[in-house]
Amino acid sequence: MAEQAVKKIATREGYGEALKELGAEYPQMVVLDADLAASTKTAVFGKAYPERHIDCGIAEANMMGVAAGLSLTGMIPFVSSFAMFAAGRAFEQVRNSIGYPHLNVKIGATHAGVTVGEDGASHQCNEDIALMRAIPGMVVMCPSDYVEAKAAVRAAIEYEGPVYMRFGRAAVPVINDHPGYHFEIGKGTIVREGTDVTIVATGICVDSALGAAELLAKEGINAEVVNICTIKPLDDDLIVASAKKTGRVVTVEEHSVIGGLGSAVCDCLCAKRPTPVKKLGMQDVFGTSGPAAELVKKYGLDAEGVCRSVKEFLQ
Repeated sequence: MAEQAVKKIATREGYGEALKELGAEYPQMVVLDADLAASTKTAVFGKAYPERHIDCGIAEANMMGVAAGLSLTGMIPFVSSFAMFAAGRAFEQVRNSIGYPHLNVKIGATHAGVTVGEDGASHQCNEDIALMRAIPGMVVMCPSDYVEAKAAVRAAIEYEGPVYMRFGRAAVPVINDHPGYHFEIGKGTIVREGTDVTIVATGICVDSALGAAELLAKEGINAEVVNICTIKPLDDDLIVASAKKTGRVVTVEEHSVIGGLGSAVCDCLCAKRPTPVKKLGMQDVFGTSGPAAELVKKYGLDAEGVCRSVKEFLQ
């Protein structure tokens, strides 16, 4: 996939652009940030609609409470910060003030995963999907590219209830800019047909999975690649159908293998179609400081690393 990818843009850019576009359609939409508007890209919305953009300062827990209150007045708040703060620091408020009353609040968490790079382990949140999945009624999405990021934000505002969206810092290839692309909460897509093994990926790892599939094809291994943007609710039917066809499944995520996509897929298959599964991601370790691309390679989440792991699994 890397050889064909010419356009690269961060998913957080798609988040910012979608907010601006939706702001014109939804006058009740309001965007909150925690002193990171330039980084989370909510500044794009703020420039267009300054009266509906609130900087809450470095007080993420309070920001969640403000968003909860605004939602009770009929507003549709989008709250944004780095994933480490939105899901980590403010977890109690997200759980009790937003999740428990099932309020119509959307959380846009940027700078997730090891591709935060040089910011190091303290900022590389690899636990956020697990935390948000555990909150009853919370929708959890992790777009694979700029196009899907914009689609996910639109789907989020059309959905009544709490939503967690995960966006990245690094520029990644655009893979969904084709006619007929359609996004729906709770639905995955087969982005490459295959028969020998299923690679289920989310976020930036969808591109790695496609690249791995191309490398595997050169060795006579026909891999099916499934893009799962909505980790909760998971597209069980698609996962089961693909597993039934190929007989073996590999999951790939820029997140801990505990509680994320891999765990969701295993929960699904254990109950509905017992299938051998190998989970690729952060293997119960913290990240480290370094260039994003080097870290992706270090943890085996690039195309070559995924290809290598799939071959080991099949053997």
